[in-house]
Amino acid sequence: MAATMKLAPTCQWVSGGADLRRSSVRTQVRRSVSVAPIRASAYSDELVQTAKSVASPGRGILAIDESNATCGKRLASIGLDNTEPNRQAYRQLLLTTPGLGEFISGAILFEETLYQSTTDGKKFVDCLRDQKIMPGIKVDKGLVPLPGSNNESWCQGLDGLASRCAEYYKQGARFAKWRTVVSVPCGPSALAVKEAAWGLARYAAIAQDNGLVPIVEPEILLDGEHPIERTFEVAEKVWAEVFFYLSQNNVLLEGTLLKPSMVTPGADHKTRASPDTIAKFTLKMLRRTVPPAVPGIMFLSGGQSEMEATLNLNAMNQSPNPWHVSFSYARALQNSVLKTWQGRPENIEAAQKALLVRAKANSQAQLGRYTGEGESDEAKAGMFQKGYTY
Repeated sequence: MAATMKLAPTCQWVSGGADLRRSSVRTQVRRSVSVAPIRASAYSDELVQTAKSVASPGRGILAIDESNATCGKRLASIGLDNTEPNRQAYRQLLLTTPGLGEFISGAILFEETLYQSTTDGKKFVDCLRDQKIMPGIKVDKGLVPLPGSNNESWCQGLDGLASRCAEYYKQGARFAKWRTVVSVPCGPSALAVKEAAWGLARYAAIAQDNGLVPIVEPEILLDGEHPIERTFEVAEKVWAEVFFYLSQNNVLLEGTLLKPSMVTPGADHKTRASPDTIAKFTLKMLRRTVPPAVPGIMFLSGGQSEMEATLNLNAMNQSPNPWHVSFSYARALQNSVLKTWQGRPENIEAAQKALLVRAKANSQAQLGRYTGEGESDEAKAGMFQKGYTY
């Protein structure tokens, strides 16, 4: 009897790369073909519990996983040199904020930070645990040009990932993050979409095999003049591709978290969308592509202003969702903090209070109770940067 071949769905771009048309090939499984059982991860129960803890009501993720180079740019904006002591001081300010655990359930760290301690010798990981905040770790190795594409990128870091994840777990990390990007103005090409989806799926499987809940993040970049409908079209196809390959790699969805972009117009589009419109398109896209088995969707801010990111999250929580819909913000939680701190020890308490203000606002948005009243002009300032890298 002829062997049965299973074909992956194919992506076809038409009209000069403007539209993605997905044609699925039905899989024919003959009764005589047996499928070998897949070994469950030894960490399955722990993965599920970790994901549930991060996706807990009224809480979200503080993302402070910027590379040393990117952190250096942040420090330079307030006149500080990019040195390890300065990076340590800033992250100590963030991670030792009293009461942070009321609004924050997880913190994504850069590798350097995972192994650092406070000036008093207490490990940052223990500072987080004391507030019931799960430590997480960025595990990708950044973006590089994708040969054969339309000036697009792919994310590296799979080599040696298993051993790194095992070491991060020993150090106290319990979830991981891998960010890749998709550019709407560049097509995107079918090659770039497939590479992004496959890389995320391989990473997720490897992370789970070593005890880390994977945060899956294919960021649809804000760059471009395209309308919100075009962002929706691309996001829907990207997420469909991602979940196809997550399934192919036997990723446990109940032990997985997602970090999508909100569906918005391109940053240079002539009109801005309201929070209600962004919520409508974003939730429609997610309902079409994300199974309810996934416990949490933790949105990235992607260069929105602090207030925009909070208003849009609030709009998405005005009615029940199949998943915990929350935040995993970096700039949208840190911008006011950094400008308040200015690198001065006497400003630490005020900077920590600024962090709590933003964390509480997003906590209220996760619960659908944010009003935007009393927000500062700083919180309303946009932070979009073309070609932004971590």
